[in-house]
Amino acid sequence: MTDKALPPGSGTAEDPAALAGGRIVVDGRPLPFRPGDPIAVAILRAGEQPARGGTLCLAGDCPNCLATVDGVSFVRTCQVPCRPGLRVERHPADGLPPLPSVQDSTLAEPPRHREIHVERREVEVAVIGGGRSGSAAAAQARARGRAVLVMDAADGSEVVAIYPGPTIVARTSAGMLHVHPEEIVVATGVAEIQPVCPGSHLAGLVTTRAAERLHAAGVDLGHAIAVGPPPDGVPCDPVSGRLVGFEGDEAGHVRAVVMADPATGDRRTIPCDTAVLGLGYAPRDVLARMAASGADGTGGAAEAVRVVGPAADDHPLPPAPADPSAVVCPCHQVTVVDLEGAWDRGFRELELLKRATLAGIGTCQGGACLPHVRAWISERTGTVPEPFTARPASRQITIAEAAANVHIDAFRRTPLHDEHLAAGAAMDRFGGWWRPWHYGNHLAEYWAVREGVSIGDVSTLGKVVVSGPDVVEFLERLYPCRIADIQPGRSRYALLLNERGHVMDDGMILREADTRFVLSFTSGGAANAEMWIRDWIDAWGLAVHVLDRTMSLAAINVTGPLAGRLLVRAGLADPPRFLRHAHAEVAGIPCHVMRLSFTGEAAWELHHPADRSVELWRALLELGRDLGVRPHGLQALFALRLEKGHVIVGMDTELDTTPRRLGMDWAVRMDKPAFIGRAALERTARLPDHRRLVGFTMDGPDAPVEGSPIWSAGDIIGHVTGSWHSPVLGRTVLLGWQKRTPFPESVEIDGRLAVVAATPFYDPEGRRARA
Repeated sequence: MTDKALPPGSGTAEDPAALAGGRIVVDGRPLPFRPGDPIAVAILRAGEQPARGGTLCLAGDCPNCLATVDGVSFVRTCQVPCRPGLRVERHPADGLPPLPSVQDSTLAEPPRHREIHVERREVEVAVIGGGRSGSAAAAQARARGRAVLVMDAADGSEVVAIYPGPTIVARTSAGMLHVHPEEIVVATGVAEIQPVCPGSHLAGLVTTRAAERLHAAGVDLGHAIAVGPPPDGVPCDPVSGRLVGFEGDEAGHVRAVVMADPATGDRRTIPCDTAVLGLGYAPRDVLARMAASGADGTGGAAEAVRVVGPAADDHPLPPAPADPSAVVCPCHQVTVVDLEGAWDRGFRELELLKRATLAGIGTCQGGACLPHVRAWISERTGTVPEPFTARPASRQITIAEAAANVHIDAFRRTPLHDEHLAAGAAMDRFGGWWRPWHYGNHLAEYWAVREGVSIGDVSTLGKVVVSGPDVVEFLERLYPCRIADIQPGRSRYALLLNERGHVMDDGMILREADTRFVLSFTSGGAANAEMWIRDWIDAWGLAVHVLDRTMSLAAINVTGPLAGRLLVRAGLADPPRFLRHAHAEVAGIPCHVMRLSFTGEAAWELHHPADRSVELWRALLELGRDLGVRPHGLQALFALRLEKGHVIVGMDTELDTTPRRLGMDWAVRMDKPAFIGRAALERTARLPDHRRLVGFTMDGPDAPVEGSPIWSAGDIIGHVTGSWHSPVLGRTVLLGWQKRTPFPESVEIDGRLAVVAATPFYDPEGRRARA
């Protein structure tokens, strides 16, 4: 993108040496090209069109020369030089280009994919555009002693985006260039106005600069008519008057220009082979519009960007398009009728009109249509609207180019991620998150929970607020337990079932007010649970509001016999009793304090704003230093929960696990008239079930690995879902599936005897958790 004229093809019709260029393959047929030819020029020289028709600018400002080049679609063929063997497939007149396939007879091989090299540079001043204004700006910056980098498409650096930072992303022949400047100067010049009138879709229409370029490249324009100022050095007949439209032949090529006398309105038709259009200029401002709001609406790049030269000038808008059938946006074939329809429906702001009609969201981001749409709105309102914000990228880039040298971790991080790393945590992936597996000594972490106090990061838990006049009715239908009798300030454990009565998730239901509840879900099931909630609210037509706070709220679990003492030190004078909750400040930080227990010891979850999580974490560690407080990871947590026999949905459960198979019938109230899964549970309750999740104990210090087969009488009857040699119990405890009746009282696991045992293994009365 530049206000400097791109170098024309070096060949002319009289230059025999120019014929030594080579051939490209266009729609499966070879076409010759001359040295220096862009693809579009070579196709035009052969008497064909590079795309579907419409006015050609040959400057990259319009969508009228798009094609698929070597398997990459939406390529501006006027900007890509020919080389021998280049494969070009023109886009269809209607619809999107087809996806390339190795079965396609026009492709000898699959699209080529290469490693994209990324070069990163830091400069003081980056100038986009190497024309007169860009060169002048660069010279001025150098005179001030500034280090300057000039980027211009004609010189091989095609800028496609400006991001906050600021950061410039450019495409080069070697790959991608990421520039980090202190200041950006946009000197991208002007684009030529495209016609919007009947027949503007025809082939054979070119702008003034395109005509100059084609003539210099030796392309025969035939009998050319110039509307507006004629191009320099190009044989053509100028015509006067107001442009009305174009007439064409059956092949879709222009055959005449229709002009009207401005005074009388009388029309005349002038035959031609080519119409050369000098209709004025508009700022080539896509990059400037991209930077104006920081590319993402934050303002992050605007302060460091200035626009100079013709790109910064105010240019008169073209006449407002009036003919109902005239195509305003060639990218999406948006007509004046489409604009009028959206306007009549109330979309009367430029941004709204753009979205309602798709005008301006095509490959050129309004490069061709924006002046006309602004003029059309101005005629109706009397005010010229500001141009809309442009979004990266200004040129179509491939996914490989966009992702070059960028590695995105699909697993999320909690606000305490860096705190865990600083504490020496070994991180692992669980439930879609990076979580600490241990901090170097999982046994010490285990004993801190059992005998002292420990803190754990449970920010990954799903946290959803539901409220509204129908919320109690909704939750009664959603969950198999009772909801109405939960008092504000109280909570209840609950299973989440699907229509088949299978366990999808579990968590807590906490009532904050008569019509407001907080629901918690497992780390891996939170997103699905939110979707499930919203779908059923919509299906039942209930007045319930949903707010997912999983990412905005962090959570820290404070657990162990000394946990209450630590919270008192942190300012929580009266920590809630078991299965109660309250809003209070802890270490000066507002928290939703929930009393529950997954570890088997007294435990409080502190749900708090994510941006204050590090502050709270550090305060708890400092306040509990003399109590021996230390963080615990998943390895210790899984061991603690196993001693209590707590189920982890997704680890201990299977896709068709029911409450009965888990031994959790107590969590289902079949005397409720209706809830999701009730009909299936009622039907299957009368049927024999050969599967149970049960507890086992065995002697010896070595716990079998999870997944180990469970044997009985020489047959595999199940598998282990969790195992741990319990220091506090002095034996190995396990959870596992038995899938054959009658259920044996003892089995063989890892070549050793294991005995079926009731759960919980540790503190079966739950006194420690309620202490």
